[in-house]
Amino acid sequence: MNWGPMKSIFIWFVLVLLLARQPARSQPVTNAEPSNPAAAPQAGAPRKVGVEEFEKLWQDKKNVVLDVRTGKEFEAGHIPGAVNLDVNAPGFTDKVAALDTNKVYLVHCAAGRRSANACEQMSQLGFPHLIDLAPGFRAWEKAGKPVEKSALSK
Repeated sequence: MNWGPMKSIFIWFVLVLLLARQPARSQPVTNAEPSNPAAAPQAGAPRKVGVEEFEKLWQDKKNVVLDVRTGKEFEAGHIPGAVNLDVNAPGFTDKVAALDTNKVYLVHCAAGRRSANACEQMSQLGFPHLIDLAPGFRAWEKAGKPVEKSALSK
């Protein structure tokens, strides 16, 4: 059988059928940035940032800095205003579950591994606004950013 012009008609017919079966989009796709990217839910995925961006977010006092290092590390030096919840301590999950899930949490540890773990746990508990200082507190300190020490370590 010689398809000739029938071949292109057949191909167009198949394409039209395939396109007709595609679900309609409920919202238009845009490249617009959210007005407050720190507060935009990331579907459970924490946003990893560097020191400079973390500092900008830290300056917004509505955001909560969560230091997930040990109490001893925290006392030796921490970001001003940080709250200490040791990710490896018993009861971490219970303490985190008591926090307000609507707030933006700026999470950090010494070098990034524990904060990633803490963000994973928090994400599973329904925290949509998580920012992870990927290089950790050591990078913050090395960059000359503000550090305060607890009364016990002075």
